[in-house]
Amino acid sequence: MDSPQGYYPLCGVARLRGNDNGNMLTQDDVMVKIKPILDPELGISIVDLGLIYGVEIGKDNVVTVHMTLTTIGCPLFSLIAEPIKGNVKELEGVKDVVVELSFEPAWTPERMSEEAKIQLGFV
Repeated sequence: MDSPQGYYPLCGVARLRGNDNGNMLTQDDVMVKIKPILDPELGISIVDLGLIYGVEIGKDNVVTVHMTLTTIGCPLFSLIAEPIKGNVKELEGVKDVVVELSFEPAWTPERMSEEAKIQLGFV
């Protein structure tokens, strides 16, 4: 897919022109707002790290962001979730933002973008 903002295959979120709820708000709009948020320890985009598992936009324009952390014991969830909520709430029409944490499937370095792998010296 050709997209000025990008395609996020590792997190399972593709650029969409619309959604099945008839809203003008798209998953791509949400991902563009999330991408600048950095992991507090690594200083790399949480999108590039593959921490975002998906985005749902409800009929009521409540956005749910499904994410993970690099380790189950990571204490930084609130330091990541609060900026996600703040950034996504800036989008026109968003009523609320819910950030759900999941460890299924478990995060692995394979979820990272090439850019993140280069920044961390994996490539």
